[in-house]
Amino acid sequence: MNTEQRHAIEANVITVLRTIFDPEIPVDIYELGLIYEIAISDDADVKIVMTLTSPNCPVAESLPAEVKEKVGLVKNIRSADVELTFEPPWDQSMLSEEAKLELGFL
Repeated sequence: MNTEQRHAIEANVITVLRTIFDPEIPVDIYELGLIYEIAISDDADVKIVMTLTSPNCPVAESLPAEVKEKVGLVKNIRSADVELTFEPPWDQSMLSEEAKLELGFL
């Protein structure tokens, strides 16, 4: 896979991530800063490392599964895997400028 193909897949994955929302905050998980890493192998396997706003988040089970399911539907990828981590712990500094504006922090 060349760099252009990898960038195209990453852009498509990000587009999908922007359609997934934390149910408690009206901002998508990408802009919330919950996505720590998107790795794409030469074989078009996508691995996403993500966190939640809190370890006790009510969607701790369903949100990673939703991410895996929706990213798995992205064109030209072979598989999708999601790893949940709490290191480093999420905090408001990880919000994008867009999310900060949406939530009234700017």
